[in-house]
Amino acid sequence: VIQRDRYAQVISAIAILASSCEQIAVAIRHFQRTEVYEAEEYFSVGQKGSSAMPHKRNPVLSENITGLCRVLRSFVTPALENVALWHERDISHSSVERFILPDAFITADFMLMRLTNMVDKLLVYPENMMKNLNLTGGLVFSGRVLLELPFKGISREEAYKIVQRNAMKVWADLQNGKAAINEKNESLFLLALLEDEDLRKSLSEEDVRKCFDYNYYTKNVDAIFKRTFK
Repeated sequence: VIQRDRYAQVISAIAILASSCEQIAVAIRHFQRTEVYEAEEYFSVGQKGSSAMPHKRNPVLSENITGLCRVLRSFVTPALENVALWHERDISHSSVERFILPDAFITADFMLMRLTNMVDKLLVYPENMMKNLNLTGGLVFSGRVLLELPFKGISREEAYKIVQRNAMKVWADLQNGKAAINEKNESLFLLALLEDEDLRKSLSEEDVRKCFDYNYYTKNVDAIFKRTFK
């Protein structure tokens, strides 16, 4: 009889594939939350998001994929338990495999088709992405500033103290209702750093402002897409 570890390996690979699909589905579910709303599943005219609340536009496809992933992962345990057969030849594996093997492949195929179609029709809202980033008052750039200071001769420990000190001040200001950006589109964090004497001994105003460039983080997007979808 063929060793069942081969079957277990296949089922495990399908389960890992399912988990990767779930990662995408969960991200979309988060993006579609009302307070985030950076992306959402396509919602056709007359489609129902909830039987009890007509206003809802639930991410039903992503939720469906998340549930199917749980089913596929549940097949891993019986597949592994099938490996140990009595003297290499009992048929305890047969009843399990008749169930999990066809279901695993059919479910994975359905899930991939659904995910592909969902992503193809996904609605994306860049303006909301920028709005959410601006809500942080520039704090999303703290890591970039932290990395820049050591190049100017500041120890990483000291750089961390400087950046964190300003970040915590900005965080407190945001919680107290202070505007995240001013009329010149300058963030609270940027302004705080420009006023920090310890930091300005090492970084010029131009150096600081360069750390707040979103394009720095997206410069390799085209290369990543080309590598992924070649």
